[in-house]
Amino acid sequence: MSARRQVANRGSWKSRRSGTKRGRSVGTSSPTRRTLRRGDDRGQAVVELALVLPLIVVFVGAGLQVAVVARDQLAIEYVAREAARAAAVSADPGQAARAAADRVTGLSPIDVAVNVAGEVVRVRVRYVNVTDLALVGAAIGDVTLEATAAMAWEPP
Repeated sequence: MSARRQVANRGSWKSRRSGTKRGRSVGTSSPTRRTLRRGDDRGQAVVELALVLPLIVVFVGAGLQVAVVARDQLAIEYVAREAARAAAVSADPGQAARAAADRVTGLSPIDVAVNVAGEVVRVRVRYVNVTDLALVGAAIGDVTLEATAAMAWEPP
């Protein structure tokens, strides 16, 4: 076999493998402007994100507001327990319960009501949780949290 034939055969083998035939593309065509306009969906993800993002933000905000309300409910229950404990061992249960409630938490204003009935001191604590988020606050509104605790009265 001559050197010329080997080169020609080698060239044709490479050209078949790469998809070209004598410098031209085989089986592929460059897209025309018309096909780009019809099938072009660049930017679709951005439009979908722009449509869905406000909903995602509102749901995340609502979740955060629910978490804040749950945290404050736990704090109010703790305040009621501490206020009842302080009122149970004090000569002035009302003053002791209010002082304990102010000492235990930074939430304000807290309404503390003390009721001494026989051997039991009951303390009821109320707090209005203001929803601060703009959209979520308008939808949910302020939440009133309440907790009650009772302890045996042990006057000094």
